[in-house]
Amino acid sequence: MASITLVGPFSQLLSMQTLPLKGALQDEQLPVITEAGLVLEGEIIKAVGKFEALRKQYPEAEVHQLKEKTVCLPGLVDAHTHICFGGSRARDFAMRNGGKSYLEIAKAGGGIWDTVTQTRQASQEDLTKLTVQRANRHLGQGVTTIEVKSGYGLSVEEELKMLRAIRSANQQVSIDLVPTCLAAHIKAKDFSGDHAAYLAHLQQELFPLLLQEGLTERIDIFIEEEAFTPEISQAYLKAARLLGFDLTVHADQFHPGGSAVAIAVGALSADHLEASTEGEIKALAESNVIATALPGASMGLGCAFTPARKILDAGGALAIASDWNPGSAPMGQLLTQACVLATFEKLSNAEIWAGLSFRAAAALNLYDRGRLVPSYQADFVLYPTDDYREITYQQGSMMPMAVWCKGTAL
Repeated sequence: MASITLVGPFSQLLSMQTLPLKGALQDEQLPVITEAGLVLEGEIIKAVGKFEALRKQYPEAEVHQLKEKTVCLPGLVDAHTHICFGGSRARDFAMRNGGKSYLEIAKAGGGIWDTVTQTRQASQEDLTKLTVQRANRHLGQGVTTIEVKSGYGLSVEEELKMLRAIRSANQQVSIDLVPTCLAAHIKAKDFSGDHAAYLAHLQQELFPLLLQEGLTERIDIFIEEEAFTPEISQAYLKAARLLGFDLTVHADQFHPGGSAVAIAVGALSADHLEASTEGEIKALAESNVIATALPGASMGLGCAFTPARKILDAGGALAIASDWNPGSAPMGQLLTQACVLATFEKLSNAEIWAGLSFRAAAALNLYDRGRLVPSYQADFVLYPTDDYREITYQQGSMMPMAVWCKGTAL
């Protein structure tokens, strides 16, 4: 039988319990409990409420009593990252800021293929180590669940190497890494056929091995002019869905078209959306697809942000993720990026925290985290303040004083 632990009192606890999955939110809707406590039973939340009332209700509980002022929030969920990679693209960043175009950078040996080359040169053990390091940095910033994509291998064996490295990393960290296969990131330069043939090759040669080894339950594709067209992408995703994979899409980053595919195939999420117009926004809001904003990419590339305000006002579900990757989003500071997005898109605190917690978890098809309610996984983060508004006000510079994952302080 799992042990019972009472943690608190917290100056404020934001449970997220009553907030809906879709639509705009006001801060007045945030369920804030003062002088609060959490009762944990092993890895699970057993009860939430006033600390002193819980102490009386659970006299057998081991008490982890806090002396400092503290705000308790659900552990953050980063639903879109590329933290399994080798090398650096600092040269790309400098060239881009110096006015060089994407094509000029690629001709100079940069771009995605540069990371593919460096990732292929790295061993599985190297990639595991790097992924663990980056995941632990995220953990220190309050992130307790991280989606991690492949996509820098671009061959059957190299994609398998990446996904095996992600699996190994997941066994070495205290938090949860959710693997996604992005073998359809771009067409591999060393593949002799066209884009459709490359996708067919992945379906025939890679998908069976993913299932055989249980390496991932998720398939992603980059729908864009320099990657894959909506037509061939939709066929690829439908084939993946028939095999039981969950789907997500890199959509509408530079041109619209990808989000329509995400809706058509029943994807869990459409990510990026910087180029989404009123039509795409309306269609997303009327669907069950989570719209995932990636402000780190907008900051890294110097382009427009996802139209988050319009998506929420239309009734859509908005998640916020870091897109941490070596090319367009090297910062990897999830909360800072969310606060910057909020400044430009005028998002409430309630919309920020929902987008970083249960709405982000829904983009990963996870409904056991992201809220501080009974039966959910005991993932939560503590900040050294008595006013939750201070956290976003400081735009990510206030670091957590403690992070709990699966009922254990890390």
